[in-house]
Amino acid sequence: MPSSSTRINTSNLKRGDYAPVNPNDLRSPCPAINALANHGYLPRDGRNVLASEILDGMNLLGLGNFLGYMFTHPIFLEKHSQATKPQSSWWTTLSHPFASAFAAFGMRDPGQKDAAGVACLNLDQLALHNVVEHDVSLTRRDFAQGDNNTPQADLIEDLLNASSNGKTITVDDFVKLRKRRYERQKADNPKLEFQGMQVQIACTEVALILKVFGNGSEVPVEYVRAFFQEGRLPREEGWSKRRWWTLGLVELNMLASKIKGLLGPPGQGTIPVVNVVH
Repeated sequence: MPSSSTRINTSNLKRGDYAPVNPNDLRSPCPAINALANHGYLPRDGRNVLASEILDGMNLLGLGNFLGYMFTHPIFLEKHSQATKPQSSWWTTLSHPFASAFAAFGMRDPGQKDAAGVACLNLDQLALHNVVEHDVSLTRRDFAQGDNNTPQADLIEDLLNASSNGKTITVDDFVKLRKRRYERQKADNPKLEFQGMQVQIACTEVALILKVFGNGSEVPVEYVRAFFQEGRLPREEGWSKRRWWTLGLVELNMLASKIKGLLGPPGQGTIPVVNVVH
């Protein structure tokens, strides 16, 4: 993602205007969240971000309300270490079913709120390892390699070069790239962790790219370049969000399951859905 060594004045920019990341701005491992911040739909400095702002951003990308809610609200639950994790009981499950079901996805520090007393997050908190962020990212290094948040130019080039026709990146192109990334990380990271939920999230991320910016089967390379390399929505290249229906959970999960199936079973040179810790 481009950034300037000198600070860019963004005070005159309107909501929706793009500006690259300034020094000291906070960003996440998620390119969609980062693009929304670079366009001013989220705080441009990446601090004190509200759930309502991220939910609005999900809608701007064409996601339906329920899917946007499922992506947004769990991460605003408070995180807990094993030592401070509340004891679960039948009563807490019944009285707080959402918090009980999605407690593992909480990223907010206990008591973290903005000046108005509203729960908030800083974007770099989304890099919390093995919550939503995971090893074998398409564009980031693994946690054990020291920086799981910063986009890497060589990995972005690998992503752009994954296109078999030079114009679009297809489902098959993404699957082959996922397999290559897994093999590379097995060699590069002796502490690699990639298991069932992490594989599912990785497949869902690819499905989102294909559904939000493409037709579900392929996505233009130029859209991917703008999104991953420049951290912006590819409007200049012709993209606009869905007009007739929003992206829902069932539609997204169907494609994610297809991608997961194409990765194949263990033992055939593909990604095993098991814990890999060397």
